Amino acid sequence: MHRVVITGMGCIGPLGLDAASTWQGMREGRSGVRPITGFAPGALRTRIAAQVQDTDLARHFDAKRLPLLDPVSQFALIAAREAVAQSGLDFTAGSLGDRTAVILGTAVGGEATREEASRRLYGENNPRVHPFTIIRLMANAPASQLSMEFGLRGPSFAVASACASANHAMGQAMHMLRHGVAQVALTGGTEASLSLAVIKAWEAMRVLADDVCSPFSKQRRGLVLGEGAGIFVLETLEHAQARGATILAELAGSGMSSDATDIVLPDAGGAARAMQGALADAGLAPEDIDYINAHGTGTTANDRTETRAIRQVFGAHADALAVSSTKSMHGHLLGAAGAIELLAVVGAMRESLIPPTINYTEPDPECDLDVVPNVARARPVRAALSNSFAFGGMNAAIAVKRWDGV
Repeated sequence: MHRVVITGMGCIGPLGLDAASTWQGMREGRSGVRPITGFAPGALRTRIAAQVQDTDLARHFDAKRLPLLDPVSQFALIAAREAVAQSGLDFTAGSLGDRTAVILGTAVGGEATREEASRRLYGENNPRVHPFTIIRLMANAPASQLSMEFGLRGPSFAVASACASANHAMGQAMHMLRHGVAQVALTGGTEASLSLAVIKAWEAMRVLADDVCSPFSKQRRGLVLGEGAGIFVLETLEHAQARGATILAELAGSGMSSDATDIVLPDAGGAARAMQGALADAGLAPEDIDYINAHGTGTTANDRTETRAIRQVFGAHADALAVSSTKSMHGHLLGAAGAIELLAVVGAMRESLIPPTINYTEPDPECDLDVVPNVARARPVRAALSNSFAFGGMNAAIAVKRWDGV
């Protein structure tokens, strides 16, 4: 089997319009949560979200292509261009495009397009919708757009598993490269679902915070919705070394599980099995892990369940772990959450700096982990996990190793 490495990263999100500024926001412990803009909040009780602060996405695309692109695809393309540029790959050379896969996660797909079509049909009683509605809103649209952007003719598809989508997609891409199905992959997640209807639906579940996201803190009141995309270039180690690529980190393992218990309430056993699977797949012992980027949504049930799962997997070593939730800064990007959080893990490894859990005020006895409260912490990170746990009982953990040249 082939080892798999990361050679490019791209991001657009609430903390910045590229990977560097997003990581800088995490280092600084800066919040990307702001009052909702872009549409009148109307009857919403929720007045905050973690939105992308680019008011002119259209400038990134020519006028002929733009009508084909929902924001969910626009985000993916912007992030992918950055990732590919950093990797230095040229997909027009030889047959590389034939050997490159595109595997992207998204929980919702083209929500802006769906909402516009609904507004025309039900709000205006207009029997006609845009002829590109289907190709804009379909969940595989971002993956298809990336394949066309770069001429990638290998396997290309979408993964939809709610908030575990990006980690499932990246794990799947890693396995494809390991087993020789492809040599290179563009993978990650994208989400652009901050519409009036979607936020209203989340309100109905009574899991949204009304001020800040405070994971693991006793006073936490829920999650904050976010949007954006994180895209990575993965390569087999042999392919990356043969072309002299700069290797950012090694994607070493992936663990996946299902709770099979409840559609909403998380199960510590399911989360534990995903983490154990990632460790086993990477050939790592629990004691090898220095940092966990937690799922850490800020809801009462998730944070205490994840704490129990971490203690179940790591035993006494849990007290030596740094465990932070960067969702406190960039919000919950749903199907793209795992992607922006992998960027945090790679940044932590490369700079020996753990991003913090901000908005932390009072310890919760049921969340008794070292959550790196409020301020980033200098610490070497040899290996790390990134957790994503989703409604439907779908769990995915990614194991990452620092690249030291061997």
